[in-house]
Amino acid sequence: MKPKFAASVLSALLYAQGLLGFAALATVLLKDRVQANELVVASDMHSGPSLLVVR
Repeated sequence: MKPKFAASVLSALLYAQGLLGFAALATVLLKDRVQANELVVASDMHSGPSLLVVR
């Protein structure tokens, strides 16, 4: 295998691995953020009559 071709293939594989790592990190961070928002929304829910008044 030619050295330049091997270097190109290795470079492409490392680039793809970096993209997958970034996507995995973004997924974990966004998942944590969504779960935190769900907890806030659940704690803000009131039991009882609605505060909305229709005229």
